[in-house]
Amino acid sequence: MKKRILTGAEIIWECIIRENIDVVFGYPGGTILPAYDALNKYRDKIHHVLVRHEQGATHMADGYARASGKVGVAMATSGPGATNMVTGLATAKLDSIPIVCITGQVPRAAIGTDAFQEVDISGTVLPVTKYSYLVMDICDLASTIKEAFAVARSGRPGPVLIDIPKDVQNDTIEFIYPDEPVRLPGNNHPIEASEKQIQDAANLINNAKKPVILAGHGILLSGASQGIIQLAETASIPIGWTLLGAGSVPASHPLNMGMMGMHGEFAVNNAIQDADLLIACGMRFDDRVTGNIKTYSPDSKKIHIDIDPSEINKNVPVDVGISCDLRTAMTQLLPHISRKQNKEWIKTISGWQSESLGRDIINVQTDTLYGAQVIRDIWKETNGDALIVTDVGQHQMLEAQYYDHEEPNTLLTSGGLGTMGYSLPAAIGASFSRQNKDIFVIVGDGSIQMTITELATAVQENANIKIAIINNGYLGMVRQWQQLFYDARYTETPISSPDYLKIAEAYGLPGYRVHKRKEIPGVIQEVKKIKGPVLVEFVVEQHDMVYPMVPAGADLNAMISRPKNKQFQEA
Repeated sequence: MKKRILTGAEIIWECIIRENIDVVFGYPGGTILPAYDALNKYRDKIHHVLVRHEQGATHMADGYARASGKVGVAMATSGPGATNMVTGLATAKLDSIPIVCITGQVPRAAIGTDAFQEVDISGTVLPVTKYSYLVMDICDLASTIKEAFAVARSGRPGPVLIDIPKDVQNDTIEFIYPDEPVRLPGNNHPIEASEKQIQDAANLINNAKKPVILAGHGILLSGASQGIIQLAETASIPIGWTLLGAGSVPASHPLNMGMMGMHGEFAVNNAIQDADLLIACGMRFDDRVTGNIKTYSPDSKKIHIDIDPSEINKNVPVDVGISCDLRTAMTQLLPHISRKQNKEWIKTISGWQSESLGRDIINVQTDTLYGAQVIRDIWKETNGDALIVTDVGQHQMLEAQYYDHEEPNTLLTSGGLGTMGYSLPAAIGASFSRQNKDIFVIVGDGSIQMTITELATAVQENANIKIAIINNGYLGMVRQWQQLFYDARYTETPISSPDYLKIAEAYGLPGYRVHKRKEIPGVIQEVKKIKGPVLVEFVVEQHDMVYPMVPAGADLNAMISRPKNKQFQEA
């Protein structure tokens, strides 16, 4: 068989193709130019998306990964190109999203000389990646790329960076793809729970009178939704979910109470505080979920199932900790669960649900438009069947409260890092794997201006995304904190916007502006018919608040409701 002598640059693309990747998001530059030159040989197998900022490339790779279940790939040059990726890597790290970022580096002889556009990016990103590599020998290139993809996928998924000096890309070698499986040191976590762990967990569940399932993002990553639903139905256990756990259980399921935490449902937070057993599945007890950790669910036993052993007992001490794949754990656990009805507990929770005041699904008869109305009407007009990509702020919480997700992986959002500017590029990335799905971006007037340049990418790719800008003239969530906790001193939170219709026209996409609720259904139906990107600006009430709310560090059931004189009837 004839030897294949390839450059390092060609090997990069050969390995990416073997990882079943057909789209890469990137921006060329000096030290990554050999890879971009080699791309011309692989145009029939790789579609490259030219972004407008390297942060956008990482968010597109992130959105693609969340929507497809595959690894997202982003590419950039050294120096500022690489450092522009740091926020996207941190976003993916905290939300456990598998992406691989490939960066060029100055030639090996120039490393350490403060050469033009030299930054130690593999060292810089250590805190925000699962692992980072600097490839100093072409002999190691193929095996490193293969290992990087394995690291990104394995266990708790996450981001990986590969830094490749320019001269390594130009070197040549006989290309032999490593066929042997990747063996990752330190990755020998148990495949399944022990018999004792399963029996201990089952005993707690079978004897509980007031149990609650806490459904997190790990359910979606593991594909464990059916197992969680079966557990809940067998033992009559109500379910609350984290922001990233939205869709893990259908919103219409009778045991689904809604979202927990800072802007969660009154009934969910009360149930957690009053429970005698918490079953935490694929979640990490972060501060936005627990409130005051010292008073969190004080009388409950706790079971924690998570693939990452470092999460067990990290924030909340638990009685039974199980570190393995969640779907596997459910398969093991279910045969040991007794069928029962927790009628009194369900009745108590139903009473709390009837007292859930301050809901913002409002149908007040005024000319003022509210953000919650926009979200709810998008839900209605899409029949709850769209893929929603949100940014960060009040609109993010409103989406979680008022867009009911019936299927897993239909809400993409930055949960852990809270990255403003995430939604537009992430939606573009998602559009490459969900061509037959309506994709709606829900974004604030503050967030959209952080990555608005990616509108050019959306038009360039004819990405089938509908961009709903919730424009209240403020950095809304920060303003809400200022109103509640800083005596309404709105320091630097009023924010001006450009004319978004002119922006849309300049970038070459259709634009709409909505002031009244009665206009929403017609506009949504119209934009759904357009194949390609569309921008819709919703001009909403400036001083509206997201309720209920648990103040940071307060007890979980110390919830602030909408003031009585501002209560509205639900639609």
